[in-house]
Amino acid sequence: MNLQLTTGIKAALLVVLTGAICLLLEPSAPWLTSYPKAWQLPLSDWVGTGAGAFLALIKPVARMFADLMSYPMEWVKAALSLTPWPFVFGCVLALGWRTGGWKMLALAGGGLGFVLASGYWQEGMNTLALVAVSVPLALVIGAAVGILANEIPRLRAAVEATLDVMQTVPTFAYLTPLLVLFGFGPVVGLVASAIYAAPPMARNVLLGLQRVPAEVKEAAVMSGATRRQQLFQVELPAAASQIMVGVNQCLMAALSMVIIAAVIGGFNDIGWEVLLTMRKGWFGQSLMAGMVIVVFAILIDRMSATWAQERAPRFNARFSWILLVIGAVLAVAVPFKQAPDAALLAPIADGLDAGLTSFTTTYADALLSFKNNALYFVLLPVRIGFDQAVLPFTWGFSWTPGMSLWLFAAAGIVAVSLVTVGRRMAALMLLIAAGVLETGVSQLPWPFLIAAAAALAWCAKGPRLAILVAVLLASLLLAGLWERALLSLYLSGVSVLACVLFGGLTGLCCAVWPPLWRAVQPVCDMLQTIPLFVFLIPILMVFQIGEFSAFLAIIAYAVVPMIRYTRQGLVETPAEMIEAATASGATRWQMLWHVRAPYAAPSILLGLNQTILYAFAMLVIAALIGTTGLGQSIYLALNQADVGLGLSAGAAMAILAFVADRIVQGFAAERRRALGL
Repeated sequence: MNLQLTTGIKAALLVVLTGAICLLLEPSAPWLTSYPKAWQLPLSDWVGTGAGAFLALIKPVARMFADLMSYPMEWVKAALSLTPWPFVFGCVLALGWRTGGWKMLALAGGGLGFVLASGYWQEGMNTLALVAVSVPLALVIGAAVGILANEIPRLRAAVEATLDVMQTVPTFAYLTPLLVLFGFGPVVGLVASAIYAAPPMARNVLLGLQRVPAEVKEAAVMSGATRRQQLFQVELPAAASQIMVGVNQCLMAALSMVIIAAVIGGFNDIGWEVLLTMRKGWFGQSLMAGMVIVVFAILIDRMSATWAQERAPRFNARFSWILLVIGAVLAVAVPFKQAPDAALLAPIADGLDAGLTSFTTTYADALLSFKNNALYFVLLPVRIGFDQAVLPFTWGFSWTPGMSLWLFAAAGIVAVSLVTVGRRMAALMLLIAAGVLETGVSQLPWPFLIAAAAALAWCAKGPRLAILVAVLLASLLLAGLWERALLSLYLSGVSVLACVLFGGLTGLCCAVWPPLWRAVQPVCDMLQTIPLFVFLIPILMVFQIGEFSAFLAIIAYAVVPMIRYTRQGLVETPAEMIEAATASGATRWQMLWHVRAPYAAPSILLGLNQTILYAFAMLVIAALIGTTGLGQSIYLALNQADVGLGLSAGAAMAILAFVADRIVQGFAAERRRALGL
């Protein structure tokens, strides 16, 4: 038996024993389940006091910066607003032709035509103004951070840790201090977008500089170049392809912040229109406004991604100039150079609302039954356990202590039978699952959960990570955020499980049957360009506000990485491994289960890692439609301008995401080592 399996069995056994002790002592020691308030520290108040003092100290500088940034913001907004739409069409069509030929030209024309017909042209230009000012700011900051980390190796670990934190802290969490610093207005949305969009640029600049071939660097040194000349004339140009990937990700990150920034921006842009129409229940109009953001996201993503390719074809520049001149001539000569205020597609939005009303009325019973069945028979038992969720009006009977004993006895019998055939790890995991289902995630004893997380961390990456995980989770106890953290863990966990089942199966089917991937790939591409907020609109249209709607929104946003990485891992099995398995007489199922799946494990674990991070990112957005937990605390802190609560709850969410990220990465690294990758 290998060392890791032995360690895993010992860790699982420790978790089982911890859970059994907690169950036995729970009647006489209720503090095992509910951490006493007397043992908690007012960490949120301390954070609020410290952050408030610091923010008060730098507020004058921040307000001065806000005043300075308001000028380019207004200038770009005025330029885009006053520019006749035919000339904007000509510029975008010329760029589309230059980057992608007829296909990109048609995509650009159709996308801008939709924006014009939707009646949101002016709001769309305001959105682009926000992106046009925030992205250069993010690019400069990100590039500077990436270059600094490359030039000073001692800072690299600290910079990468800071970037990890920035990308795991929910966006709403740092909106609260920004609101205190910069006040209510479009500039705070601009700064929030820049902060959110800078880390991808920093990572790709650092990665690009690290990947510059050693012979290129040596050639620069041999030619007598100074360090500055090496960096700006040799290394950065050599890393241009990777840096352009960072530009693409930076653009997309800034655009995804548009609606979130509208919460505190008060700016007449598409984000504000989406929020306003959602609050009024105009779901057809809200979806129309959301689709404008999707159009911008697709155009920006496709064009910038094309420029990031080293050998991307550049189509004839002469035709681009012709399109640009035609746009300029039409802008001057044609009287309808101002975009129409009336939405030509308004009847479609109205029809969508009418159709939705008719659909929900006609199928109200079926929709309600589907929602209630999922809530009562899946979500609620996972949240509060069988002992509280099984009730006469839902299940038809009440759960009794005797049933709990029968559940554990059945799990024990199956576990013993697994042990007899050498499946000790499976037996221990079965006992842990039985305990979680009987108790519920939100009711789990804190010693059990900390022990389980630390045990996983130990198996994944050793004792240092286990100690760090235990300390971080204990800090949630001391801060009084444990109950809310468990609620967030429950909803994100059950959503990730659904993504693993559905996304993994879809990825498997796409790997086995390539024609299916040709149909699924465009859907995945579209889902990855849709900003977070837009996912809420169609789900709210059907299922209204509630936890079930949040559950579906998280799945829709987080399922794509699981599909992509599962399929990619399964199709990239080396040809020599396939030939060896075929020569040994393996069936197609045996080849899939014993050859392709083990080799694909690192890729699948990477997809799981991304799915977890996406789920936590969407969890805070889902707080707007009725969820509880840390996301709700962050949103309430934003409404109340409570910096302490906002930062503490945001840090708690980041801790959960960080713990999950490091554990999954540890297992993925171990699988890569085992495969010699």
